[in-house]
Amino acid sequence: MINIKQLRESPEKVRVALTRRDPAHLETLDRILRLDESRRELLAKVEQLKARRNKSSEEVARLKKSNEDASVLLAELRDLSGTIKNIDQEVRSVDAELQQTALQVPNLPLEELPDGGAEDYEVVKAWGEPSTHEFEARPHWELGEALGILDLPRGATISGSGFPLFVGMGARLGRSLVNLMLDVHIRDHGYLEVAPPLLVNEDSALGTGQLPDLENNMYVTRDGLYLVPTAEVPVTNIHRNEILAADMLPRSFVAYTPCFRREAGAHGADTRGIIRVHQFDKVELVRICRQEDSPAELELLLEHAEKILQMLELPYRVILLAAGDIGFASAKTYDIEVWAAGVGKWLEVSSVSTFTDFQARRANIRYRAEPNSKPDFVHTLNGSALALPRTMIPLLENNQQPDGSVQVPVALAEYLGTDRLTPDGAA
Repeated sequence: MINIKQLRESPEKVRVALTRRDPAHLETLDRILRLDESRRELLAKVEQLKARRNKSSEEVARLKKSNEDASVLLAELRDLSGTIKNIDQEVRSVDAELQQTALQVPNLPLEELPDGGAEDYEVVKAWGEPSTHEFEARPHWELGEALGILDLPRGATISGSGFPLFVGMGARLGRSLVNLMLDVHIRDHGYLEVAPPLLVNEDSALGTGQLPDLENNMYVTRDGLYLVPTAEVPVTNIHRNEILAADMLPRSFVAYTPCFRREAGAHGADTRGIIRVHQFDKVELVRICRQEDSPAELELLLEHAEKILQMLELPYRVILLAAGDIGFASAKTYDIEVWAAGVGKWLEVSSVSTFTDFQARRANIRYRAEPNSKPDFVHTLNGSALALPRTMIPLLENNQQPDGSVQVPVALAEYLGTDRLTPDGAA
């Protein structure tokens, strides 16, 4: 949630930052400022009335003690109490409207982000060389069918388009990738593994910024629970409404979950294969830290996601998204894109983001720098490490052989139990 105090004290600075994202939100800022001013005026007025009531109460007590007539003051007190009650109700109403309005404003982009939109990213690093083949590389949906590991038609029969069915070694490939990723992040990077609920309540979705911004992309049950679009949502909310001790930070969690996204508005884009699906598996990293540590934490998180791609020998590049292209809750995002030879394009396999204190304000996650100090909001960060479909696509397409088989990277072969996938399913 936007820092209303910061907006009140530096409105022009906030306007400039938000304009880099989307000028359409400037009117909402004006509304927030008006509501905030109204709320503060009401609070000042009610405090004056309460002080007056307290003074009148003391005077009534004095009059009664001296057996003097207090009826006039008692009538005044009744009127004051009624007025105070009405203003308190008005304060609650304005406060609720202020909070709901503030929820609609995205996070402010950090200054180091380039200006512009989706085409204005900066490539900040690259690893490996895009794969080339002496033969025409086949796309993953053809490879998956030929290898007998991916059955898209039957997945569509079971659930609908965008719900892939992995079979045999395809299912085992997904499980092996998850195990590899979890082991590396737990053993080498020190993350605590959690297995969170796959359904979250409205407060959790509000806390991480999925609501109200991405409500149309979420599946909701009849009793109002949401299927997780990413493990970021339940894992970040582990410490919702808590005050952490400074020595607990940073906290680092890793979780594997299926993820569910309606992808509203994405029809017609990347509909072949498993580039864009409604259900997919993902290993997610979440870090919670002190405010001053978040820049370094973001770079560390990026390194941890990159490590998996290096182990899988997949060529990738890291791009810094422009201010107009980052997600609603993000203040800075790196996308990691992997080259896929069959479809001939870079595919986003991970987004690594810092949310500064935006999610922490919404979820009320704080910490005390010292035992008796005033609590402050933490900074939250997360990143995919990694999303399975877009990891499996380059694994198949980049490593395909002329005979139709697929070579398995050494680090993964140990988990998969074979160094080659063949059309007949034999190793």
